[in-house]
Amino acid sequence: MAEIQLAIEGEDAIAATEALLEIPGISGNYRESSDAAEREGVTATVATIIGIVGGAIAIAEQIRKWYQEYQAKQSGKRIEKVLIVGRNGRRLLLKDATLEEIRQILES
Repeated sequence: MAEIQLAIEGEDAIAATEALLEIPGISGNYRESSDAAEREGVTATVATIIGIVGGAIAIAEQIRKWYQEYQAKQSGKRIEKVLIVGRNGRRLLLKDATLEEIRQILES
């Protein structure tokens, strides 16, 4: 499997990224993005998923659930934007993505 990247922006980007990489079936790492440091108050990370164990649809469901949980946080800290970049360069914003679209990115 080639690498899939997720760019995550928001006050809670680091915690959200760590939670993403704790999902069973996903392995990878992340780094803090230096581009976001230029914009005051915005944190961004780039997570690289290097392995997916299990079915792509199950992992797609977990990613969507993770995203929805961080969007619904009531604490004020949350993530603003998540962009998945597939192996073939295809990009998908998670905001309105369907399970099928997420699965396609994971498999392509």
